[in-house]
Amino acid sequence: MIPRPSFLTRAAAWPRLCALVLGLFAATGFQPMGLWPLTLVAVAGLFALIAQARHWREALVLGWLFGFAHFTLADTWIATAFTYQANMPAALGWAAVPLLSLYLAVYPALACGGARLIAGRRFGWPFAFAFAGCWIVAEWLRSWVFTGFAWDPLGVALLGSFSRPGLAMLAPWLGTYALSGLAVLLACAGALLLAAKRMVPLGFGAALVVAAMVWPAGSGRTGTIRFTLVQPNIEQTRLNETRYYEANFEQTAALTLPRDPRQRRLVLWPESGVPDFLEEGYPQRYYYAANVIPDPVLTRLRLARVIGPASVLLTGSTDLAIGNDARIGPRAIGAYNSVTAIDGKGGIVGRYAKAHLVPYGEYLPMRWLLEPLGAARLVPGDIDFWPGPGPRTLDLGPLGKAGIQLCYEITFSGQVVDRSHRPDYVFNPSNDGWFGAFGPPQHLAQARLRAIEEGLPVLRATTTGISAVIDARGVVRQFAPQHVARRIDGTIPPALPPTLFARLGNILPLGWAAVLLAIAAIALRRTPH
Repeated sequence: MIPRPSFLTRAAAWPRLCALVLGLFAATGFQPMGLWPLTLVAVAGLFALIAQARHWREALVLGWLFGFAHFTLADTWIATAFTYQANMPAALGWAAVPLLSLYLAVYPALACGGARLIAGRRFGWPFAFAFAGCWIVAEWLRSWVFTGFAWDPLGVALLGSFSRPGLAMLAPWLGTYALSGLAVLLACAGALLLAAKRMVPLGFGAALVVAAMVWPAGSGRTGTIRFTLVQPNIEQTRLNETRYYEANFEQTAALTLPRDPRQRRLVLWPESGVPDFLEEGYPQRYYYAANVIPDPVLTRLRLARVIGPASVLLTGSTDLAIGNDARIGPRAIGAYNSVTAIDGKGGIVGRYAKAHLVPYGEYLPMRWLLEPLGAARLVPGDIDFWPGPGPRTLDLGPLGKAGIQLCYEITFSGQVVDRSHRPDYVFNPSNDGWFGAFGPPQHLAQARLRAIEEGLPVLRATTTGISAVIDARGVVRQFAPQHVARRIDGTIPPALPPTLFARLGNILPLGWAAVLLAIAAIALRRTPH
């Protein structure tokens, strides 16, 4: 049996306080801080705490406290969103974050309680394997239970700087949730080696991890599909104000105009890139309320003149679902947060509707109960957004096959690509102007993970930043920082052959979880109590 480290035994006199502090440390490994060694140290400390817990219920509580502190710090960007709406007090955001964290902490709690239940009170390698396996399963559950909240899995901390994929280079063979399991296993291994005073293996292992995190990936190949990606830097306070629609359009159009009208290119605008309704057939009052020009055909022709006759525009937009009201006739009963593809003649050549909607952001769950209590969704408007059918590939002919993931959707590992119609690249338009300093860099990091595990380039066009061109190995080739108006021109990096994860999806990390749990079970049978 490996002895418990004395400093952790002393810390366990205040196990619940320690769990809270360790949870805060773990959150510092995410962007924008990026202090990934602290994340590994924090998980190592949590491992020691739950191994010394008197029973699995105590381990469950320690994991919950760790998760509560962790998510409260990591997800502070949510509170910032409340400052950009008038329906609810902005201070409510600072209550919303810990309230959400009360729920999200359930998943680290399940991992800790499950590992303690499987391995018993034994601080050793079987416990480490059980903990890593349980963590994978818990994060996978978090990604889909109650529609899922997949933001910031632990494996994001293993992602290097813009030119360095770090240990996330293993994501094609692991998947994001198993990458989180690897982070847990590395942390546990460090704690076990330190407890056994095996300093040479500990130092050698730490050196290998550091080397993997800082090793540059190189420049990579160039593609053939030309693009123009626009970050207009329209402040959130102006974005949804009708009196600014024309000025916003001119600001975006000025960054878009072709340098050679004959050149074929893909033009990429952010979510909320076009406030106008682009589809025909709605009651005319909706066009007068939203469109700069109250005619969707003329609106599309105006966009066509901006991009040039040989180009195609992919832009965020809104579509309506029209129903019939006995009193007033046809009216909007729902909306879709969409990406619309418009060609150089003003025709609609493709459309995608967002499938993973943000609860309380784009729709209000249990509206019948919460609306009378004063709750409202954060996105302006009186009707809820409806979900689309899921991942879809738009065939744009010579401009390639575009997979679309709108904003928050890019965080859902294994749910971003239509596997039966693999795209050449993924377009991820977003509006991150709501989310302060923490949200945009965390969002970008998760988009980089999707690129690595799927082997596909990802192009992010955001309203205020961070916009980026990410190659299939997760390297950021070009980017526009926050709060800067910028146009990025280039060619889309090429895709890699389908990765193992691209073929198997989340069966792959769940398979790794089964392997780790099986190793733990076999080792426990051979280890005396």
